[in-house]
Amino acid sequence: MDNNNIPDSRGSNFFTLDPFSSALLKAYLPAPLYAHLLPVFDELGAAVGSRLDELADTADKNPPQLSVRDRQGQDARVITKHPAYVELEKIAYEKLGLAAMSHRPGVLGWDQPFPPVAKYALSHLFVQAEFGLCCPVSMTDSLARTLKRFGDPALVEQVLPQVTATDFADLQQGAMFMTEQAAGSDVSATQVVAEPHEDGHWRLTGDKWFCSNPDAGFAMVLARSEQTEGLKGVSLFLLPKQRPDGTPNQYRILRLKDKLGTRSMASGEIRLEGAFAWLIGSRGKGFQQMADMINNSRLSNGMRAAGLMRRAVSEAVYFCSNRKAFGRRLIEMPLMQRQLAKMMMRAEQGRTVMFQTAVALEKADGGDEFSRNLVRILTPLIKFRACRDARVVTGDAMEVRGGCGYIEEWSEPRLMRDAHLGSIWEGTSNIVALDVLRAIRKSDGLAALQTHVQRLLDTGVACTQPLQALQRQCIDSAFALAQKVADDDSAVMARQVASALYHVISLAGMRWEAAHAGLESRAVLADQVLLHRLAPRDPLAPMQQEQDLQALMAYAL
Repeated sequence: MDNNNIPDSRGSNFFTLDPFSSALLKAYLPAPLYAHLLPVFDELGAAVGSRLDELADTADKNPPQLSVRDRQGQDARVITKHPAYVELEKIAYEKLGLAAMSHRPGVLGWDQPFPPVAKYALSHLFVQAEFGLCCPVSMTDSLARTLKRFGDPALVEQVLPQVTATDFADLQQGAMFMTEQAAGSDVSATQVVAEPHEDGHWRLTGDKWFCSNPDAGFAMVLARSEQTEGLKGVSLFLLPKQRPDGTPNQYRILRLKDKLGTRSMASGEIRLEGAFAWLIGSRGKGFQQMADMINNSRLSNGMRAAGLMRRAVSEAVYFCSNRKAFGRRLIEMPLMQRQLAKMMMRAEQGRTVMFQTAVALEKADGGDEFSRNLVRILTPLIKFRACRDARVVTGDAMEVRGGCGYIEEWSEPRLMRDAHLGSIWEGTSNIVALDVLRAIRKSDGLAALQTHVQRLLDTGVACTQPLQALQRQCIDSAFALAQKVADDDSAVMARQVASALYHVISLAGMRWEAAHAGLESRAVLADQVLLHRLAPRDPLAPMQQEQDLQALMAYAL
């Protein structure tokens, strides 16, 4: 008799294990693309629960190593990556083409570049196995985007094929070197110096303090090119690993960081010693130009947080569906149902806002001004709230599994460690919340968001009659608060504004999704957002929603 009561999801397909995955893709993707990609998602989902998860666990336990000198005593900057991480790289860059699919046709057999929705949906599934690698993948993708927008056409023609290659042997990965000891969130304090050279190029000198993927083939770097303090003196440069003549560029990787999470991926400190670089865009406009790359990375951070939460929820639901205690499965117990529902609500908020932002991004890139303003405010919203929620959801998933959840043999410790990254990189929570206020003051982001929310509600499933007045009141209050705080420049309220607007767009997005086949239960999730994240409530009042939670758990199974 088998008395084992330790449920293990290893071997599960995390695409089919997710009750919303296929229907959401069908709602957001054009029908031909949905049909084309469905087998890809199914294959990837199976790999997430087996080979990819095994590789990610191995890579996490065997971080990269730096050699600063070779065997002959010559200076070197060689980072040795574990074979498990290299195999993950080949899957992400070569087999799936995650960094190239936005920039070139032919990836995964599709005859044109993929829209952002497809890219972020695939990445959302991939990250459920491996989080660390998705940072270099995102930076490579974002570097290509920024280079195309601001680079000299001849330089774009030279570099773009290298950073969008899907043959791993030909690929040059991308990176972004911004942070200095004196200049973290405050980019205006940048001290690395850029000097023009007689050959028409530039030389960079100084230290960069936190450089992920430090051995990348190309990196976007901020440096001070003008004798002017503040942001006006900072320009954007493209730093190659090798000079045009094939010799190593003049910079050194001083050491690698010993990080809490994303241990599979190298992050280090770099000393630039007159390193060769190309100027990108206009002198003194570096931060404005790099902002596009930063915002793309922030959206990727939000997507990755949503993916971590989805993996955590899938693990928790699987565990509770198969673990018995006190004569019942855990998922049949009302208190556990409530905990799982709260975890699911946060995870699905993140995915909904990810999809909504991706749709707007495609339209913005096509020249639509309304969508450009919408993306401008949605990006910091998802970066702020989804990344903070991921820390809660992954921690709760660890608790749901119990003692085993605290053991590194299982996925929960890695999920929780990785989840803490999102609220720090590419802007801490305070910085990103303040950026929401800037989006309101300096663009029509709030007006665009308000119009978009109303469109979603008008075309979605209406909430039940008892909640309609409450929903209208909460949405109106959220927008009124945002406008007042922005007008008053009341920085201390920035986080409340960012949370409120995030909850509003996620609620409206879920109402819209609920109108599509297979997504009817998104209306229940929207109700949870309204009642538990937007509406004022008495923490001592009895709950009135046990039936809704039971229905939601039934759907999750």
